[in-house]
Amino acid sequence: MRLESFVRGSWMSPGQELAEIRSAVTSDVVAEVASGGLDMGEVLAYARQVGGPNLRRLTFHQRAELLKALAIYLSERKEQLYKISYQTGTTRSDNFIDVDGGIGTLFVYASKGRRELPNTTFLIDGAVEPLSKGGSFVGQHVMAPMHGVAVHINAFNFPCWGMLEKLAPAILAGVPVVTKPATITSYVAHALVRMIAESRILPEGALQCIIGSTGDLFDHLTCQDVVSFTGSADTAQKLQRHPVIARESVRFIAERDSLNAAILAPDAVPGTPEFDLFIKEVAKEMTVKAGQKCTAIRRAIAPNTHVPAVIEALRERLSRVTVGNPELENVRMGPVVGLGQRRDVLAQVAKLRSEADIVVGDPENFAVEGADRERGAFIPPLLLHCPDPIRATNVHSVEAFGPVCTVMGYDGLDQGIALANRGDGSLVASIYTYDPAVASDLVFGVGAFHGRLVLIDRDCAKEQTGHGSPMPHMVHGGPGRAGGGEELGGMRGVHHYMQRTALQGSPAMLSRVTQSWIKGAPMVQEGRHPFRYHFEDLAIGQTFISKERTITLEDIEHFAAFTGDTFYAHMSEEATKDHPFFPGRVAHGYLLLSFAAGLFVDPDLGPVLANYGLDSLRFIKPVQPGETIKVRLTAKSKSPRNEQYGEVRWDVEITTDKDETVATYDLLTMNAVRP
Repeated sequence: MRLESFVRGSWMSPGQELAEIRSAVTSDVVAEVASGGLDMGEVLAYARQVGGPNLRRLTFHQRAELLKALAIYLSERKEQLYKISYQTGTTRSDNFIDVDGGIGTLFVYASKGRRELPNTTFLIDGAVEPLSKGGSFVGQHVMAPMHGVAVHINAFNFPCWGMLEKLAPAILAGVPVVTKPATITSYVAHALVRMIAESRILPEGALQCIIGSTGDLFDHLTCQDVVSFTGSADTAQKLQRHPVIARESVRFIAERDSLNAAILAPDAVPGTPEFDLFIKEVAKEMTVKAGQKCTAIRRAIAPNTHVPAVIEALRERLSRVTVGNPELENVRMGPVVGLGQRRDVLAQVAKLRSEADIVVGDPENFAVEGADRERGAFIPPLLLHCPDPIRATNVHSVEAFGPVCTVMGYDGLDQGIALANRGDGSLVASIYTYDPAVASDLVFGVGAFHGRLVLIDRDCAKEQTGHGSPMPHMVHGGPGRAGGGEELGGMRGVHHYMQRTALQGSPAMLSRVTQSWIKGAPMVQEGRHPFRYHFEDLAIGQTFISKERTITLEDIEHFAAFTGDTFYAHMSEEATKDHPFFPGRVAHGYLLLSFAAGLFVDPDLGPVLANYGLDSLRFIKPVQPGETIKVRLTAKSKSPRNEQYGEVRWDVEITTDKDETVATYDLLTMNAVRP
């Protein structure tokens, strides 16, 4: 199989220099890659001129629907990806992580895009900032898609997940993608891209894929582009030093080598659920994907008193791991990705052995099921023990990217924290304790050095997703050695591909530009009650100002009796004497909201289908018996949902008859579209 690049809407393989890709299991040639021959300037220009405009004309909800449709399409074809992936050395359960995990990320971003983003092409970021005394000059931050390309350079270990977890937030943001898979597993990524291209779900130019060398790609980058890299620290540093990256201030997101840690707390003694969970997780992270995970546990840190029990428990668990042909059902761990990778892992193990001893596993003598040990890139699980981790250096700086982990002991929690932080920045650390005080000390002791912390105990044991599984909802990345970047993290990942711009101007102008009414902008008060307008007919700024209502002592006492809310501030004049907030008995805040609704609601059957919540509620001034309130209701913004209804956000302000603000909030309604 000769692999082609998918660029400018077609498959191309102009290069003449062929490189062979061999099976991790048998060392047979499974694919050929031709490098060179692509005009990288034209590849990026096609993304900017075709893919970018095609995506930016869509709303966030429309892009989310594309991601959902793509996830469904790939789900129906994932068995094909499983079959191809076996040659990379992955078992079926490994493929669940790579293939299903990648597809699952598409589903999550599709869902979050619909639920958390407006049905617009840009975002309003934060509240309006008053910039003048009289209110005629204000500020508002907005975010819009960058007019460039998302260049994604992926590692070999997750050819599907690595591509899709980067693709989802970029497409949702409205930025086209040029993806570059690692060559050694590029035949899996190639199959995935071919599926996506054949689906015709994404707009033209939204996705291109470069197989082989990137050539002079970086020479054509601009300040509007984003580079997201996953791989070794050496390669990341080389790319970050590219003169165009510095000159153009190209956004560079790196996820690099990481000496992740699992920390066993002193209270997690042998026999406790937390000790057993620690053993299970360390063994799993050593063997899943043959330890070839950027999040795998490389350092198992335990109290010195627990170290012998940790080693014996891991020895017993790892002895049950069957190494061999990943297509066999009884095989738990396949080979590393290739013979070159095996040589590299063993070379790194040799460095670790200068400070640590192998206590489980023998790289020269182990059984392989259903395959030739010499032809395949097989390594057994190797557990090392470092007796003096305080003085050691290699165990905190050398990563053997395979089924390798080093156990090290500590005396006292401060020493354990110091050891965890010796990795100089990692993607993840997991903590095993049932003591909240210990957990707190560990979290804030190591948190600055780790991008993610997983607190695993008996309460979450059945549902926790594991040390090594980045979730699309949570940030994936870490400081220092881990690269200093962030991916995923829900909408945080989308924001990486958008430019935040500060707008300053009059409320009237900014309201029109942002399509969101700002206090001080003109209000539309003529015509019908705002609730009488269908979604598309309702004007931003349409306002209703209610009649007045005087709050009585009887209102307050009736509300207290009816709801059961007899808080002293509402019931006792004596109790509020010398109170820092209340000048005497005051009305319930929720009484004011209820009365406000009664003042502004239009009761007849009509376009308003439902009130489904309120945001940003603030009670500003207490109201005493005898005071009078009124309400201003203004259509703030609109977001289409489907063919039947759209979301309307209303700016609500409760004031006294003296125009003192009592409370403010955003009311959310679903309004029917015109039949």
